[in-house]
Amino acid sequence: MHRTKLASVVAAGGLAVALALTSCSSPASPEEDHPTLRLGVITQLTSFAPWESAWANESPYLQAVYDTLLRAEPDGTITEGLATDWKWDESKTVLTLTLRDDVEFSDGTALTAQVAADNLARFRDGTSANASFLAGMTSAEAPDDTTLVITLAQPDPALPVYLSQNAGLVGSPAMFDSPDAKTTPIGSGPYVLDAKDTVVGSKYVYDANPDYWDADSVHYDTIQMAFYGDPTALMNAVKGGQVDAANLQSANQIADAEAAGFTAEKSEQSWSGFLLVDRDGTINPAMGDVRVRQAINYALDREGLLKALDNGLGTVTTQVFGTTTSAYDKKLDDRYPYDPEKAKALLAEAGYADGFIVVMPSNNFVPESVFAVYKEQLAAVGITVEWEATGDDLFGRMLGGTWAAFPFLLQTDPTSWQTIQFSMLPGSAWNTSHVADPTVIQLSEVVRSGEQADADAAAKELNTYVVEQAWYAPLYRPTSAFITAAGTQATVQVGNTVPYLWNIRPTE
Repeated sequence: MHRTKLASVVAAGGLAVALALTSCSSPASPEEDHPTLRLGVITQLTSFAPWESAWANESPYLQAVYDTLLRAEPDGTITEGLATDWKWDESKTVLTLTLRDDVEFSDGTALTAQVAADNLARFRDGTSANASFLAGMTSAEAPDDTTLVITLAQPDPALPVYLSQNAGLVGSPAMFDSPDAKTTPIGSGPYVLDAKDTVVGSKYVYDANPDYWDADSVHYDTIQMAFYGDPTALMNAVKGGQVDAANLQSANQIADAEAAGFTAEKSEQSWSGFLLVDRDGTINPAMGDVRVRQAINYALDREGLLKALDNGLGTVTTQVFGTTTSAYDKKLDDRYPYDPEKAKALLAEAGYADGFIVVMPSNNFVPESVFAVYKEQLAAVGITVEWEATGDDLFGRMLGGTWAAFPFLLQTDPTSWQTIQFSMLPGSAWNTSHVADPTVIQLSEVVRSGEQADADAAAKELNTYVVEQAWYAPLYRPTSAFITAAGTQATVQVGNTVPYLWNIRPTE
């Protein structure tokens, strides 16, 4: 989850939202001088170790204690972080950054370019679901204390974006071999974790760092982040005045939040549906036939599912590229109209007139009724889904290529290249079977390295190709929302689930 944790009734995943909001009156208003921010979070922290970290819903945990090499403005513009300057060479494979010379970690260790380089290498070689962000990095070197040189095997136009996310987190070298790195962060960020008041997995308390180099971005003396694992728990906290801001798990919560006096800004920056990842038929031979994957798309009543599962709050689609990307093509939103008879005919052509069985994961984050609806729709055309119950092992097994297909919710990225790198290339995290399609690879290279007009055209062609090849079975772009109480305002981040921490502040 970029990005990828449970955030709706359909599946686990990161929600990406792009919006700005201000507060309205609410009983959840904090004290007048706003010394504390009470932030509701809907995903547990994977790890404080930067090389194991996730992003999206987990970004607040990490931004409190760490800096990133670069930052992103709410509209996605990349700006200064630990680096004050950055420049590509002519080949666009070498990025040189100039780092600040006055930054210390909370243990008193000075930031140097070598420490930053070591963090990058550990992230690339680590266990983060987003390690692929730096897969193309061949080296990170420090010719002096303030100069960081990153060399890539091939151009990657999204690298500055990734350096503003978990790939750019910089921790103290004291963490590298520490057995406590997962739970004990040592960063240079705006806050320091208060270990005595923190309950791992439930509540995290952060105190402002008095020596932080960017004092203007520290808006609270204390931040309390409380984890709410299900919609009921979160809404009880909202109604009880226990949170000042939160990302909602589902659009179905918006009405209750607004009734409690919160402001909710709505956006569609994610997609919900199925990833049909076994495109070579290695796990399930039927899934290797494009006609079978197309049949799955025709078998799904998107309008009905949107209404049943998300109260009609969203827009049906059959493409995974976001509406702001150069790849987006409105015509592809309805490439596969609901047509069970067409689905049956395609299955028969593929040699599965009697249907076939496919195993997919279920989990306790999502109501059983959702899995029942999916099973019923696919069974109507002859596809039998056998749900395999999972627990905490869901994400590891999913990313490890255990299943041929699975329902999920993934954030959409603000650029075509990020979407491609996220789920379409052989090494992409969410191309879990690591399918190497020559057409996808060829078009992706143009998007990666071509002139802008050529890259945009290739992105559209690639989008059409993966839709026709039915790499996915998207259902709809669900409505998502971030809510704030009186006394709190926020500007939410393009391409991220929650606003970046320095953009949540007391109302002026």
